[in-house]
Amino acid sequence: MRKWLPLVLVLLAGTSLTMAYAPFDLWLITPVALVVALRQLLLTDTPKKAFWLGWTFGLGWFGAGISWVHVSIADFGGMPLIASVLMMFLLSAYLALFPAFSFYFAKRWVKPALLPLLLPAIWFIAEWLRSWLLSGFPWLSLGYSQLDSPLSGWLPVLGETGMTWLLMTMVSALAVATLTKRFLQAIAITGSITIAALLLNSVSWVEPQQPVSIGMAQGNIAQSLRWVPEQDAPTMNTYRELTSLVWDNDVIIWPEAAIPKLEMLAQDFITDMNAEAARYDTAIITGVVNYNFESQEAWNNLIVLGKSHADDEQGHYRYFHGNRYAKHHLLPIGEFVPFEDLLRPLAPLFDLPMSSFSRGDFQQPNLLANGLHLAPAICFEIAFPRQVRANLYADTDFIITVSNDAWFGRSHGPAQHLQIARMRAKELGIGVIRSTNNGISAFIDHRGKVVAQLPQFETAALSAKLSTVSGSTPYRQWGDFPLWLLTGLIGLVFLIFKLRERGAQSN
Repeated sequence: MRKWLPLVLVLLAGTSLTMAYAPFDLWLITPVALVVALRQLLLTDTPKKAFWLGWTFGLGWFGAGISWVHVSIADFGGMPLIASVLMMFLLSAYLALFPAFSFYFAKRWVKPALLPLLLPAIWFIAEWLRSWLLSGFPWLSLGYSQLDSPLSGWLPVLGETGMTWLLMTMVSALAVATLTKRFLQAIAITGSITIAALLLNSVSWVEPQQPVSIGMAQGNIAQSLRWVPEQDAPTMNTYRELTSLVWDNDVIIWPEAAIPKLEMLAQDFITDMNAEAARYDTAIITGVVNYNFESQEAWNNLIVLGKSHADDEQGHYRYFHGNRYAKHHLLPIGEFVPFEDLLRPLAPLFDLPMSSFSRGDFQQPNLLANGLHLAPAICFEIAFPRQVRANLYADTDFIITVSNDAWFGRSHGPAQHLQIARMRAKELGIGVIRSTNNGISAFIDHRGKVVAQLPQFETAALSAKLSTVSGSTPYRQWGDFPLWLLTGLIGLVFLIFKLRERGAQSN
C-alpha cells in the first residue's frame, strides 16, 4: 500500500482542483492541492516516478474538471457508455501528459532548492504547448481558479498565464519548506506576492467612459432540435419575438448559430431583420453558418444586421458582406474531424451536423455595429487569451463572445466557460458580452464582475449597460512577453550554470 500511496495522494489532489473552479469557486483548494502534489514530487527518487506522479495528478485534474465533455459525447454523440467513458479517459490521459512532463523535467534537472525558480518556467512552457498542440485546449489552467482570490490584483498585469506562474512559485516554495522546515523563505515569497496583489487591486488601469445599452436574446433551443428542418421557423420566430422586447438598445446580440439555416437559405429572414433593426435605429449581431457551394467551404460566422454606422438608414447587410467574423479556433470533433477519412465511419460522434468548417484568420477586423467596434470570440475561442488580445485594437469597445453550451447540459462546463470570459475582462480591462443559446448569458464589466445575467435553460431577453473604457492594462499592452523574457533569462542562467558544473567535473 505504501508504494501506491503517493499516486493516490496526487490523484486526490488533482481531482480536488475541480472544486477550485466555477461554479464552486473554492480558490484555496488550488495551493493546497499543488503543495500536496509537489511534496510528493520532491520525495520521489527518479524522473520516471516523477512522470507518473505528474500524469496521475493530471488525470485527476482533467478527469474530474472536464467531465462535462462526457455529457456531449454520451447524450449527443450517439456512442455507448463504455465508448464515451473510454474517450473521456483518452482525452484526460492526453492532457495529463503536460503536468507529467513538467514533473519529469523538474525532477531530472532541478535541485529542490531551485524548484520555486525553475518549475514555474517549465510549467509555463508546458501550458503554452497545451494551448497550441492539436489546435490547443487551454481549459482549466490553474490561474482561472484565482479569479476571485486575493491574488487577482496580478491579473491585469500578468494575465491568467502570469497568475499561474506566480501560483507555481508560491506553492513550490511552500512544498520545499514542508521538507526542509525552513519556512521563512516560503513565507517571504508568498507574503510579498499576496501583498503586491492587494496593492495592485487598488489600481485603476482603465477608466469607464460612455455607457452603452445592450440587449441580448437567449433562445434556449434544445440541442436535439437545432438542426431539425421542421424547427427552423419556430426557432427564428423565437428570436424575432425575444428581440421585440429589446429594440430600444444600441446593439442586440444573438448567440452562436442562432439562425438555424445556412446564411444563403435564410435570406428572407435575415433581410427582414436587417431592415427592422435599421428602423429601430440599432444593430443585431448573430451567429449563422455560411456555406460556399462552389468551393464547398463552410464557416461558423458572426454577422451584423441593421446599422453599422449612424447613417445606415436602410440597414447595411448584403450577402457575404465584409462586416463578419469567421471562427478561427475550431472545436475538434464538433467543427472539424482530425484524420477525417479514418474516424467518420466509426461512430455518429464523428459525423455530427456542421463538423467540417473552414478556419478563419487568427486576426480579423472588429465587427462594426451601430458605431461600436466589437472583438469577437466564438465558443471556446474565449479561452485563448493570445487570440483575443490580438483582435483588440485601439478603437475596440467591447469583447463579444457567443456560444452554444447546450452540448453540456446541467454540468459545470457552462459555469467554467463564464469564468473564462470573466478572466478575459479582468486581464484585458474591457467589458465582455457573453451571449449563449441556453445560458449562462451575461454582461461582464472591465473588472471581471458580472453586471447582469440570464438563468440557464430559460427562453428570455435581457438588457443592461456596459461602459466603454479608456486606458489599457499592462497585460493588454505586453501580453506574455515579460513571461517569455523571464523564461529565456532563467533558461540562459541555468544553461550557463550546467556548463560550468560540467566543466568543473571534467577538471
